[in-house]
Amino acid sequence: MLPSEKNVEILTDFGLTGNQAKVYLAAARLRLASIGQISKVSKVRREDVYRILPKLEKMGLVERLLGKPTKIRATPAEEALSILIKHEEDTARKRVGALKTKTKTFLKNFAPAPRLETEETTGFTLLAKRENIMSKTMAMMKKAERNIDLVCSRNKLMQLVHELSEQINEAAKKEVRIRIVSEMPEHDDHIPRIIEEQTSPGISLALRYTDLHSGHYIIVDFKEALIATTTSGNLAENPLLWTNSDSLVGVFQKDFENLWHNAVSWKNIETTAVPEKVIGFMKQLRPTNHVIFVYDNTEGKHNILFNYLKAGLDNGEAGVYVASDEKPNQIREAMKQFGINVEKHEKTEALHILGYEDIYIIDGKFSLTTTIDLWNKLYNEALKNGFKGLRVTGETACFFNHGLIKELLEYEKALHKVMDIPMIAICAYDARLLNGTSDPINIYSEFARTHGTVLFTGMDNELGRMEIRKV
Repeated sequence: MLPSEKNVEILTDFGLTGNQAKVYLAAARLRLASIGQISKVSKVRREDVYRILPKLEKMGLVERLLGKPTKIRATPAEEALSILIKHEEDTARKRVGALKTKTKTFLKNFAPAPRLETEETTGFTLLAKRENIMSKTMAMMKKAERNIDLVCSRNKLMQLVHELSEQINEAAKKEVRIRIVSEMPEHDDHIPRIIEEQTSPGISLALRYTDLHSGHYIIVDFKEALIATTTSGNLAENPLLWTNSDSLVGVFQKDFENLWHNAVSWKNIETTAVPEKVIGFMKQLRPTNHVIFVYDNTEGKHNILFNYLKAGLDNGEAGVYVASDEKPNQIREAMKQFGINVEKHEKTEALHILGYEDIYIIDGKFSLTTTIDLWNKLYNEALKNGFKGLRVTGETACFFNHGLIKELLEYEKALHKVMDIPMIAICAYDARLLNGTSDPINIYSEFARTHGTVLFTGMDNELGRMEIRKV
């Protein structure tokens, strides 16, 4: 499909040429693709794609994955647009610098009226205009002497870093401690790189991630706060409440300290904090959630699925693991080494480790009705035994090995569309089996569309690394 002419036109407003926009849009749509695939989708000649990609790489809009054939992955659209905005800002920097110089001259010659004592009293102000919101935010950061504490979404954080980089740098020069809490990334994390690009070297800025359910706000020196009235929309798009009330600022400061204490440093997300990231995602799963999980090594698979089941067991839920590319006893032993008390949970019927012949392919045949009925039975037994719910995971290798890919797709579609069993399900796919099919890209796309979320692990041979993408 040719990239939307409207989207191409929009990207040219951001400084790209027409062909650059087409190549980026094709790469973004394909997610991970060869140069030939990008050329076919974008309708841009292969030799032109080869010429364009290095320029897009330099701009930070795509990245090249080494291998045969070479694969290209696009920077997510939200972050790509932020990068292009940065480029446009740089172009206008001289003009902005000249205006700032004139501002200093004006203020030097301007004599304001004497300050009234009543201006210092405790107050509340509702700021509705974007200009007023940004002006107040800048003024607060300029006055900061000790602390700037910020809680906001990733989208708003990127906008803040772009628009307030000067204030952040000035605060850092005064040795103001800057702490930011934002939400966990769903895929590769570009925010630290963007912060690094926008701020001075050695800046004292600490960034942590958590499962962000809090409101958005900024607190300066424990004295004043700017509080968002809603978490939706873009930066300064909705009214904000400013206050210097000790009691209200104290409430939000206490909320921030709790968030900060329980959050994870961004530096640990891809390494030692993978279990925290996994557990954080698993806690958000709710009954009827249907997730596809793609892995390319056994240890990475265990890391994700065992954390997933353990989170449920710790929460009083029952769990089912259907083994397919490993034997049930192998899974049982691996769970023990992972730290799950398998004997205890099996004895109380909190945990069932089954072979694929017990639920998927019985007597050499697959029956959609039979499998759904078995899931219903397991769910009802879990509730009867006093558990809060049921979370299940099944390895799908048996369908590939028995030549039942079409039947598997029908099963996934049925499970996704008619999933009236209020259980949580993760369907585990070996990437090597997907890649070994006759048309891996289309087959993967079909399976991805039957799920609400896609998990990846083991990418680039980094054990346990996890990416989360919404479908």
